[in-house]
Amino acid sequence: MTDTLRPNDAVTNLYLVGNMAPVEREVTAFDLPVTGTIPSELDGRWLRNGPNPRGDVDPRTHHWFLGDGMVHGVRLRGGRAEWYRNRYVSNADGFGPNTNVGGFAGRTWAMVEGGTPPVELDDELNSLGANRFHGTLTGPFSAHPKYDPTTGELHAMGYHWPDLVDHIQYIVVGSDGRVTKTLDIPVADMPMVHDMSLTPTYAVVYDLPVTVSLDVLSKGYSFPFAWNPGRAARVGLLPRNGTAEEIIWCDVDPCYVFHPLNAYDAPDGTVVVDLCRYDSMMVEHFNGPFSEVSPTFDRWVIDPAARRVTETRIDDRPQEFPRHNPKVGLQQHRYGYTSEVSPGAENLHGAIIKIDVEQRTTQAHEFGRGRGGAEPVVVPKADSVAEDDCWILTVVYDATTDTSELCILDAGDITAPEVARIQLPQRVPYGFHGNWVPTT
Repeated sequence: MTDTLRPNDAVTNLYLVGNMAPVEREVTAFDLPVTGTIPSELDGRWLRNGPNPRGDVDPRTHHWFLGDGMVHGVRLRGGRAEWYRNRYVSNADGFGPNTNVGGFAGRTWAMVEGGTPPVELDDELNSLGANRFHGTLTGPFSAHPKYDPTTGELHAMGYHWPDLVDHIQYIVVGSDGRVTKTLDIPVADMPMVHDMSLTPTYAVVYDLPVTVSLDVLSKGYSFPFAWNPGRAARVGLLPRNGTAEEIIWCDVDPCYVFHPLNAYDAPDGTVVVDLCRYDSMMVEHFNGPFSEVSPTFDRWVIDPAARRVTETRIDDRPQEFPRHNPKVGLQQHRYGYTSEVSPGAENLHGAIIKIDVEQRTTQAHEFGRGRGGAEPVVVPKADSVAEDDCWILTVVYDATTDTSELCILDAGDITAPEVARIQLPQRVPYGFHGNWVPTT
């Protein structure tokens, strides 16, 4: 492991200041002010999760990925923003999942990686307690399950330090919300496996050189993972009905990937994945991901016959949190949407970027000075045909006023003014991930 570990000065922990700082109140507000027009077809809840530490934390050792989850939500119906709520994710078993939140199998789930089970929420974001998929989840889960619209299943890669020392698990949850498959996958050094990809043929495993570090642990840092320069980076293609021994492992250049966009099986037998890629991660700074290297938007073409990965840079602008039209999940896609990231600037986020992966071109929606949009949530329009015939929902923080809005964009005309701006009663910390949960 690296021998250059050094603690961060407390005042430089950017994950506890500005819009990284937690909010102190759980708020309920009705009939939110709107500028513009909310599309009447949007009937459901926009939800978002992120860490919101309770009480005092040590700024020297605190990591952004820790702290009890807080879910923020806005209920849209009939062209109105009926309510805003934010609630802590409470779990009688301990830590409240803080990374993602969404709907599946008729329920709402708050999720986190690394062992803690999902917590079920009611429609008004109150925690109902840990739910191990009705008792069928025996190990860890993930904040980033992938949904197969053909089978109705969730697929996930789970890891858990320190209980799973030498393997991760591939988990499949059926459309009824119960686990149907758990497969152990041997790996070395306890890697951080944040996400996965899925195609009709393969589950894609990211086995990359960010691993548990005893050096980091001995320094007292709360998240004991670091860049491991002596470890190989590889990506695996696991046949969805196969065994761990059937995984096709392919070496890649050293890097780290938190979030792939989408993946699909190409006609020539390769697997195509678009993703946000870091050259390294947590080499000398151990409070979060944005202190050292900025992510770019890349394409990997994985050739199972040659066991080779061809990497192509699509856009070198710093960006993260990629999303796509859910109608093209597991299929060839043309468009992706990301949030520009600007560590050290007055706002972590900037433009929402629309990427045409066929033409290798980009367009951007700029929110104005001091304003930036977080992860774009993509909602297909009613009766849509074109892939970019979608609404994009993003929470926008304004660093000049310390306020937040939920903004709605038209993906087909991404550079146009916002379709609607919904004023929120308090700022929403940057946080991580969320989803649109339509009324059923």
